[in-house]
This record gives sequence, structure tokens and C-alpha cells, in this order.
Amino acid sequence: FLFSNRLVFGMLYPAYYSYKAVKTKNVKEYVRWMMYWIVFALYTVTETITDLTVSWFPLYYELKIAFVIWLLSPYTRGASLIYRKFLHPLLSSKERYEHSYTKSSKERGYETMVNFGRQGLNLAATAAVTAAVK
Repeated sequence: FLFSNRLVFGMLYPAYYSYKAVKTKNVKEYVRWMMYWIVFALYTVTETITDLTVSWFPLYYELKIAFVIWLLSPYTRGASLIYRKFLHPLLSSKERYEHSYTKSSKERGYETMVNFGRQGLNLAATAAVTAAVK
């Protein structure tokens, strides 16, 4: 029962309204639901850990459902609050580091592919010469 409530409130309801925001091209709603999905993804990761450690706590599952409803409520706009107060500043501070790491990874990946290509061409050339000599 609790899983089905989480599924309906946490995923199906927001998915439907996300669809409507995209369909109507309502940018304000689109941003609202994107913030929700980012927060919900973090919640899902956190929930996996807390389910293992504090699920014994009285009313734990009821609190989880209440939290998800608080996140998506148009009155409380909990997801927007968490995103703007905590996640956006945190992600923005890590963005420069991530960008430089991604850029250097792409460059290293390109160099690796070029080296593999050279080695492959050398092997093919050697095999062709060996076959021609025989």
C-alpha cells in the first residue's frame, strides 16, 4: 500500500503534470517540474540508505509519503524550496570542477581512441605486408 502511494504521488502524478507542462510549453511549470525531478532523484537515493538504517522508526513510511506530498504540493512547493535553497548552490559550486573533469576526460578519451586507431592501422598494415610477402 505504501509503495503504491509513493508510486502514484511521487511518480505518476508528477509525470502527468510534467507531460502537460511540456505539451503546453509552459516554461514556468516546466522549470517547476524539472526541479521536482532533480529533488526526487536525490530523495530516492537517500531513501535507499534510510530504508536500511531507520525504517524501524515509528511512522517512518507515513512520514515518507507526507514528505513526497510536501515536495510536489503547489501550495508548499517543497521541491522548489529544497532545490533553490540547497541543491542549486551546491551543484553550482561543483559545476566548475565537474566541467573541467569532463573536458579532460573527453580529451583523454579522444587521445586513447586515436592511439587505438593507430595501433589498429599498424597491425592491419603489418598483416597486409606479411600476407603479400607469402
